[in-house]
Amino acid sequence: MANPLRDRRTAANWAAAGQVIEIAEKLSGFQQLASIVEADLAALDSAKTPGHWRDSLITGSLEFGFADARGKLPQVRCSVAATLYAVCQRCLGPFELAVESEVDLLLLGLEEVVEGYEDHEVWELEESMLRPLDIVEELLIMALPFSAMHVDVASCTALSVEPDEREEKTTPFAALREQMTQDQ
Repeated sequence: MANPLRDRRTAANWAAAGQVIEIAEKLSGFQQLASIVEADLAALDSAKTPGHWRDSLITGSLEFGFADARGKLPQVRCSVAATLYAVCQRCLGPFELAVESEVDLLLLGLEEVVEGYEDHEVWELEESMLRPLDIVEELLIMALPFSAMHVDVASCTALSVEPDEREEKTTPFAALREQMTQDQ
């Protein structure tokens, strides 16, 4: 059986079929998102890199339909979530990062404008054929934080360790700080 996430159809075809796609896929099936996670984890020592990071599960659903009664405005209701591995920008250690996105998208052609649908976001289609996997992947990429960090202070070694017990770390402006202190 074919995976509907990878099928290509027009937005109108997806909507007319009322297609509902339940998602339970591994990260390895989302090439762009996996490459972003891989690039982030590349900063880690290989011994600290989680070996099973590509097996992270992406879950959710896509519900296609029309936003208007006349069947002219294709839409998709998206609810996607994943727990991905990332590198904490405070302690530089790996951790599990939960990302999610829930949004209603109007599937419109480039430069197409509609009024009265402020509760929807617009997804501009660059080509006539649409692949649902691309929507899921882009939503999760946009949900990634600019700077990933542990949320729980106790989990972050940079915050949970007493200042005297922290490893001596070289900072790029340490020499400048010392020079400024001496100049005063």
